[in-house]
Amino acid sequence: MSEESSYQGRCFCGAVQFLVTGTPKGMGYCHCESCRKWSAGPVNAFSLWDPEAINITAGADKISSFNKTPNSTRKWCSECGGHILTEHPTMNLIDVFAASIPSLKFEPGVHVHYQESVLPIKDGLPKMKDMPSEAGGSGETMPE
Repeated sequence: MSEESSYQGRCFCGAVQFLVTGTPKGMGYCHCESCRKWSAGPVNAFSLWDPEAINITAGADKISSFNKTPNSTRKWCSECGGHILTEHPTMNLIDVFAASIPSLKFEPGVHVHYQESVLPIKDGLPKMKDMPSEAGGSGETMPE
């Protein structure tokens, strides 16, 4: 019997803390305009988890949320504004921002929404035009 890995995460100020347990369902980079604007950066590093893998351990009352579309609920700390996670109900997954889990070894496997990229990255990973077909996208890839 093996013990599952767990990783402590937190917002920028530490008021909101959480524990993720197990293995992410995927990791990569999102280039969509929404993620770029939300993260205030040219690309967003994500780690996708089953909802039951995430446990808020402190500061649940300090979490605020926003829905731009029904496909995502973005959550952040109301104290510091630090981004925490994005729920994706249509995929039944939660994106925990990779930078908020310092002990997780980030091993990206894909770029999504690469057709919207403002920062071309040549790293040999698949560049999905939008999303993989199993996540509701076209499944089409693009050249680096």
